[in-house]
Amino acid sequence: MQRTAIYPGSFDPVTNGHIDIAKRGLRLFDRIIIAILQNPGKKSLFSVEERLEILGESMSGLEGIEFDTFDGLTVNYARTKNAQAILRGMRAVSDFEYEFQLALMNRKLNRGVETVFLMTGLRWIFTSSSIIKEAAKFGGDISDMVPPSVERRLRAKFGF
Repeated sequence: MQRTAIYPGSFDPVTNGHIDIAKRGLRLFDRIIIAILQNPGKKSLFSVEERLEILGESMSGLEGIEFDTFDGLTVNYARTKNAQAILRGMRAVSDFEYEFQLALMNRKLNRGVETVFLMTGLRWIFTSSSIIKEAAKFGGDISDMVPPSVERRLRAKFGF
């Protein structure tokens, strides 16, 4: 039986921390679907189409990775993809309470889908898409926090 996990998020943009979680997740799962949650209430820098393109560029060559979009509950999306797990990365203790509540709610909604947490590598513990966008907006050096294609796109968005 193929072990499948959903790795949900906004990925606006994808960071080296996201890629680290995906690569390490491949040690646990045969197939990981990186799924962009379409949230019309959230203002994104990159369109869903751009984010899918960036994900494909950033993770080309990783066997077992697929990309998709969804709306609604992650646990329901996982069911439609026959996934056994939802993969989540945690950076710090501040992430824990929210992620724990989410995992408990998902467990209540569907006991057949587990949540698997991977701690972000120490190198990426302070990074987030929001912080990286903020640094890029003001010309900060983000080259070691994102793939080259993300850096180029951020610089183009912000006119650098």
